[in-house]
Amino acid sequence: MQNFAPIALFVYNRPEHTRRTIKFLQQNLMAEESRLYIFSDAAKDTTNQSLVAEVRDFIRQVDGFKHVEIIERKSNMGLANSIIDGVSRLVKEYGKIIVFEDDLISSMYTLQYFNDALNRYQNEDTVMHIGAYMYPLKEENLPDTFFYRAATSWGWATWDRAWKHFEHDIDLIISRFDQEKKHQFSIEGTMNFWKQIQEFKSGKNNSWAIRWYASIFLRGGLTLNPSKSLINNIGHDGTGIHSGMNDIYHVIINPQAIKTFPEKIEENVLVYQSIKNFLKNRKGSFWQRIIRFAKEKIKGI
Repeated sequence: MQNFAPIALFVYNRPEHTRRTIKFLQQNLMAEESRLYIFSDAAKDTTNQSLVAEVRDFIRQVDGFKHVEIIERKSNMGLANSIIDGVSRLVKEYGKIIVFEDDLISSMYTLQYFNDALNRYQNEDTVMHIGAYMYPLKEENLPDTFFYRAATSWGWATWDRAWKHFEHDIDLIISRFDQEKKHQFSIEGTMNFWKQIQEFKSGKNNSWAIRWYASIFLRGGLTLNPSKSLINNIGHDGTGIHSGMNDIYHVIINPQAIKTFPEKIEENVLVYQSIKNFLKNRKGSFWQRIIRFAKEKIKGI
């Protein structure tokens, strides 16, 4: 009998997003055989209390899984601390984990993909992270799945053996980077990953994800990803604490099950170039950026 990974879902103050996330999770083929742990953060201030209460009223009624356990935080931990604490608890108990936040729509095959990959690569120390989201890549004939250096945080999975290398200390992380590592870490300057490290250091963000990617990168680790996304993030509508309003990363979810996985544990050069091209051109021309900025301002009124 297959030992399915537990699912950790982190929620806060968005009841409608939470409902949609759970609705799509319930439709996954392996939902009824999976344990769901819902970590509900407490309100940061009085303005969020009613929304947090509405989320909690809803999640107490959730079914469709093998087991549902709700962890209601007594005080506001913030997303980073809540995820680090929740993931650390579950990987210690189960040895592996699948992680969702409250704004992710999944394919009916997403849990199957995670569990198949967790089982396939459980003893491969170089493989440290499994992502389910992928950018809307334009190239055709890409492999179903591939290895890549960066870790996506919109639906992911890992093992206790990998998570034990998560480095909390930003000063220690920074000390281990030279100029070439910064360049490679940032996908040859096409993504602002190093800027995110600097912003964490200066207190401008509190990202667990950038520290997790840095931890993987500095160990020479790799992440498994699908070339066609199994997740779409619905949080870029201005409601998220850590996300703005844009459609750059919007994708059409792959309706097919993942059947093939790479045999060689190495970064796929072809897909790396495709990702680099997407990141380099993702914001479009100057006028496309102006139009997008105007649309976002109008939506925000």
